[in-house]
Amino acid sequence: MILRHEDVRRAAKDWKTFSSDAPFRVPIPSEEDVRTMRQLPIETNPPEHGEYREIVEPFFLRAKDPVVMARVEALIGRLLCDAISRDSIEIVREFALPLQSLALTHLLNVPEAEATTWIGWGIHVFRDGGDGTKKGAALEKYLHAQFDRAAANPGEDFFSALTQATFRGRPLTRAEMMGFANLTFAGGRDTIIHSISCALGYLAAHPEALAYLREDPKRITLASEEFFRVFMPLTHIGRVCPVTTDVHGATVPPGGRVSLCWASANQDETVFDSPAEVRLDRKPNPHLSFGFGAHLCLGAPHARLILRTLLQKCTERLAGITVLAAQERVEHEARYDRALGYDSLTVRFVRR
Repeated sequence: MILRHEDVRRAAKDWKTFSSDAPFRVPIPSEEDVRTMRQLPIETNPPEHGEYREIVEPFFLRAKDPVVMARVEALIGRLLCDAISRDSIEIVREFALPLQSLALTHLLNVPEAEATTWIGWGIHVFRDGGDGTKKGAALEKYLHAQFDRAAANPGEDFFSALTQATFRGRPLTRAEMMGFANLTFAGGRDTIIHSISCALGYLAAHPEALAYLREDPKRITLASEEFFRVFMPLTHIGRVCPVTTDVHGATVPPGGRVSLCWASANQDETVFDSPAEVRLDRKPNPHLSFGFGAHLCLGAPHARLILRTLLQKCTERLAGITVLAAQERVEHEARYDRALGYDSLTVRFVRR
């Protein structure tokens, strides 16, 4: 594992030594058993990575389109209004999951009704289903159906764009289309849900923070970046060394895997003063929660739009948040456990 902030950044830029051209092995743990295709563009190196990225980037940049921003703002306002009207709401599955799924429909330019299917997959697309099947198989079946529909009757949506896209002068293969879509639905799902849940949990535990943001909404931008830094959803990501490589005295054999530990880098005391402390006015804040270098997260603008808009609506409509029940989420890694937000968080929103 590469742990220090500067070391992680250096490795993230050095794709020749620490390669992403490793299907199924960029995520940790590896995903050979939950999908059948290479995720694009994340599991490629430059220059292919940049060329693949250009195909889908216009959809992810829709998060900066004023029309899409207004739709997401209206969506969050509607969901928060409904939550306020209830005596209690479980944040992870009853609020964050629908919010993430519905917001994604606007990013991909598909009807909101599609979110009903996505919500039905639960928090983790790749975890076991209740009937013993793999949810990853359900996702692949859904994606094939969407691409069949788009090929027969193309529109202005994400799936249609992929059926009409080209790479180096040829149409995309179905496997390539599936690779883009698989990452889109898996990569930014539990991460955004986790960020929403942790931010609301923090505001509930620290009512002074909500008051602080309400005093000056311009503070929301810095506050959201601090939430992304502290509540880093993705512990680390994998890279594969094509040749024997020395990593701080450890020998990595050809084909061996290295972890770029985003969560550790975000707690590097040589970069962040008092890193364990949540400082909503932290500036500068060079966190690595969206990665670094060529593989900077495509979904970063979308995640920022959701969290900033949510914080804005909370300052406008909430007097406070009362926690009624909370169950901590623990990620069981190979040699350690990491406390990581909530498996469930039941709250009451107090109207202003």
